Amino acid sequence: MSSHSCSLKIVWWPAILGYLAGTAAFGQMAPRVAPVPPDPLELATGPVELANTPESRDAALQLLARARQQFALRSTSQAFDLKASFHVNSQGQTNHDGAWQMEDVFVPKQGHRWTATSASGYTTVNIAANGKVYGDAAADAVPLRLLEARGVLFDPLQSPSYAGQGVIRTASAMFHGAAVTCLLLSRSRTSTRAASGRDWEETEECIDPQSGLLQVHSEVPGRYAVYDYSQAPQFANRILPHTVTVSEAGRVVSRITIESLGAPASSDPSLFVPSDAMKARGEAVAMTSATKVTRFHGEAPFTSAMTVHTVCVLGMVTAAGNFVEAHVLQPSDPNAAAALDDATKIDYAPQTPAGAPPRQHFAFVIEKFVSK
Repeated sequence: MSSHSCSLKIVWWPAILGYLAGTAAFGQMAPRVAPVPPDPLELATGPVELANTPESRDAALQLLARARQQFALRSTSQAFDLKASFHVNSQGQTNHDGAWQMEDVFVPKQGHRWTATSASGYTTVNIAANGKVYGDAAADAVPLRLLEARGVLFDPLQSPSYAGQGVIRTASAMFHGAAVTCLLLSRSRTSTRAASGRDWEETEECIDPQSGLLQVHSEVPGRYAVYDYSQAPQFANRILPHTVTVSEAGRVVSRITIESLGAPASSDPSLFVPSDAMKARGEAVAMTSATKVTRFHGEAPFTSAMTVHTVCVLGMVTAAGNFVEAHVLQPSDPNAAAALDDATKIDYAPQTPAGAPPRQHFAFVIEKFVSK
């Protein structure tokens, strides 16, 4: 796992799918599914095509790989120093609102060091050395908005090899006056989805097919990251966004800006040597792949006159298995409180392999409520 980012590859937890077995249990009496709530950043609202031929799947995966390559700074094997800032305004739904500063320094054959500081007092230094990552953070978990900032800057997209294992659908849309191709990626093994619009379980990646640059990234409906390439920093044939704006429920919660990107001013080897105190603490918490969990609520018998209303809860699972900084992405939905309550009661007991460092990750809990 990369020492500097959180992979946003989505891993499903089929063992805790909720109160019902899933939509297959409804049979021919399946309830209607309420559409994804409208949002100016929800681009896949028109016709959607299933990529069900080798040629169409290959074209989609090539576009994904092209966009993903832009973020792979360390694959260039060139030393770099990236400085970024971001401002969080979650209105108390997550920790450490306010200003943040972040820096990543990488020197091949020496190591990788990243630091972050918030105006509210959180600070961390992380050093990758000898295949391990050490840190000095006082807290046992990386705050959600810091994890988010690192994810959208360094590793927002699934790998083509992973995305290629599931269903791929595509949609054409316009964004800021330019045509984009939206890839709808799902781990589902079935392709029985609506011919128009996005499904709740699909991750949406909208990419400019001409430049190959990611424009809008959305793991779940209600949460979007918009990439702005005006004054874009360029490094070793990579083009990174100047700003990334994250919104939830139609409101901006974080705006991340790359302040500078270039060769390090110094390549002092001591920068990449963990202190004795770091070593004594053991390996730092590893940031691993996000998970999606689907939960169903309702009492049979189900009929086609019923409707499934969906609410998504976003939070972070700590190394101890606690679901923290959890909040609803559809707060105006009548089921919002019930969704949050249920999501926080799930058993997130960690399944860390023996000898592995402690782990934390995003969790997206998709709560489905069946009603008349």
